[in-house]
Amino acid sequence: MMRPGAQQYVVARPLYSEESFAEEHEKVYRQRKTMLDHFVQYFRCDRKRAKNAALSLLPIIGWIKIYKLKEWLFSDIVSGISTGLVAVLQGLAYCLLASLPPWYGLFSAFFPVVIYFFLGTSRHISVGPFPVLCLMIGSVVTRIVPDEGPPLNITGFEGLTSDEQRVLVASSVTFLVGIMQLAMGILQVGFVVMYLSDTLVSGFTTAAAIHILVSQLKFVLGLQVPGLSGPFSLIYTLEIIFNKITSTNVCDVVISLVILVVVFIVKEINERFKSKLPVPIPIEVIMTVIACGVSYAFDFKKRYGIEVVGYIPKGYESPMAPNLPIFQETAVEAFPMAIVGFAVAFSVAKVYSVKHDYTIDGNQELIAFGVSNIFGASFKSFAASTALSRSAVQESTGGKTQVAGLISALIVMIVTLAIGFLLEPLPKSVLGAVVIVNLKSMLMQVREIPYLWRRDKPDCVVWLATCVAAVLLGLDLGLAAGLGVELLSVVLRVQFAFSCLFTLILSLMSMIDKDEESYRAMQPNMFGDCGCLCPTCLQIYEPDGVMIFRIPSPLFFANIEFFRSKLLEALGFNPLRVLRKRNKALRRIRRLLKKGCLQWTSEGFLNTSFGPIADSKEEENIKELDLPTDFKDLPARINWNAELPANIVVPRVDIHSLVLDFAAVSFLDISALKGLKTVLKELIRIEVMVYIVACDPYVLQKLHDCCFFDDEVQSSMFFLTLHDAMLHILEKHPEATERKADFGKVTNCLF
Repeated sequence: MMRPGAQQYVVARPLYSEESFAEEHEKVYRQRKTMLDHFVQYFRCDRKRAKNAALSLLPIIGWIKIYKLKEWLFSDIVSGISTGLVAVLQGLAYCLLASLPPWYGLFSAFFPVVIYFFLGTSRHISVGPFPVLCLMIGSVVTRIVPDEGPPLNITGFEGLTSDEQRVLVASSVTFLVGIMQLAMGILQVGFVVMYLSDTLVSGFTTAAAIHILVSQLKFVLGLQVPGLSGPFSLIYTLEIIFNKITSTNVCDVVISLVILVVVFIVKEINERFKSKLPVPIPIEVIMTVIACGVSYAFDFKKRYGIEVVGYIPKGYESPMAPNLPIFQETAVEAFPMAIVGFAVAFSVAKVYSVKHDYTIDGNQELIAFGVSNIFGASFKSFAASTALSRSAVQESTGGKTQVAGLISALIVMIVTLAIGFLLEPLPKSVLGAVVIVNLKSMLMQVREIPYLWRRDKPDCVVWLATCVAAVLLGLDLGLAAGLGVELLSVVLRVQFAFSCLFTLILSLMSMIDKDEESYRAMQPNMFGDCGCLCPTCLQIYEPDGVMIFRIPSPLFFANIEFFRSKLLEALGFNPLRVLRKRNKALRRIRRLLKKGCLQWTSEGFLNTSFGPIADSKEEENIKELDLPTDFKDLPARINWNAELPANIVVPRVDIHSLVLDFAAVSFLDISALKGLKTVLKELIRIEVMVYIVACDPYVLQKLHDCCFFDDEVQSSMFFLTLHDAMLHILEKHPEATERKADFGKVTNCLF
């Protein structure tokens, strides 16, 4: 109920514990399906399911029905032509990263695009070579077929040239990547990409950009540098380049610098005036055409000794079966390729799907890329994903659907079948410069480091660890190391989660005579110079003898001891030590009463001995000291916070109620269950009542199933909300007067 004229609410309901709430509101149980039920349902087939399966496996059926021919076709044609020209150039350039003859990049810009047209769910990404993936393939290719020395002894290499062996390796790895992606899609495990956080991907792609930059230096400088792979290959490559720096081809350097400067400037113009330009200026294509013409006219290859693309055969080569022994050699490296290729493509597709308001299916994307890579590998293409710049061209030039992608594939096909020979005089330094200038966005991700350090230091550590590991150890091992650091950071965040001690959180408004509840974790910087909770200046009070402690994460074997230590630190005493001290004191009081040295009166214990009372030397049983205090043979209960007779000293316990906030506890395991029960028993035995609030029904049911409750730890300690528990405590302890909070004692702790 809202109060008139005020943004406040009033709630009137009974005070609920978990037991009373369950008694008043009957729980509805739904019938759970067995594994057999799920199995039967999964393989059941009817007309509706067959139709849905067809629509799911062929998403083209869904969007082709709503295709607006007059409105979308022209935009798709313009976009397809622009994207196709860029795809031709990037196919040639990125093929150098894979250590393959350049024209095989044209195959990778054609076959996967055609398959994705039918199976993909994104309407805007441009499928084809991706530099990071090409570099990962190149590391495998150079490991199996090195530039210097014999290749590995693999069946099927007999009678093949070095280039043919490399093509066989690349296509076989691509085939294996496709099988892995297809299998993950069929098994509905597209969620694996969620384990690659944006921070990890950013650090990984930055390291990949550094690898790509170094790998292209040999083309930009015109040096003969063997391709290396494995840990520290980047450092060894730089060492070779510096040793050969005096052999730099000046013509290659001049061409590269001109291409870099011009392309960079025009790309900045495209970015700054993208709202005014109908189509981005295809500067890479323009500069490539100019470079081809100048190189042909002045015969750069013979006159200056620069390395050119060379002979480009017309047409497509016959299909080829993958090499099974290569599968065995590359299985470990193929899996990260499958994950990275899908993760990058899915991330880009998700951005455009949100922008243009349609949905994409991660599992179907896996199937689409899996089939695309399997089909493309059969025709000697290498693994495909999506290049960010190429997808940006397809979307920014007005592309509406994958019709634009199909047209771009047709442009690539025309170049392959008819006019590929025009690119033969193109210097490889031009392709290297084009690759480098397109690394800008990935290299500029280093600017995220200061932001991450200020906002989230664990994420910053993940970024740096992934980047450094990928630079030094290689992309495959670096990705594994980064993933390990990321998972370790998650474990540590859960194990040592940040927690505020809720000692001083009860506002004056939340007392029994008020209508509202207001509980808040206090931190020192929340208070202004006036000593109150600025800017609202609420007076903060707490009931005497009550402490509230929030558990900010699930409880499991790794953090239960840490939880116990932080709870004891917040309490300021160890309940087990207090219990043992009390039991020792009880034993001594019983002995003194038996000897007549103490006597009970209406005013308490009276010391009847005239001399000092010596301590007993009797051996004590530690197990008995851990049992609950027993007053059955004493004339009265002992007030442990009062002055005790015979100079007996027992630590004071100033609280009578402890509230544990379980709102963030989503699960607990058996180890945590045992540890929690031990803590609760120790507190209950020293007469500190424990209340657990906001417990998840799943956790509560698990406690019942695991026989958590007994004569001491009872289910009545669970309450629906924090406010219910506080009202119950104040009703049970009316003597607990409101005591103004001491702001100097507000503490934060790491849990």
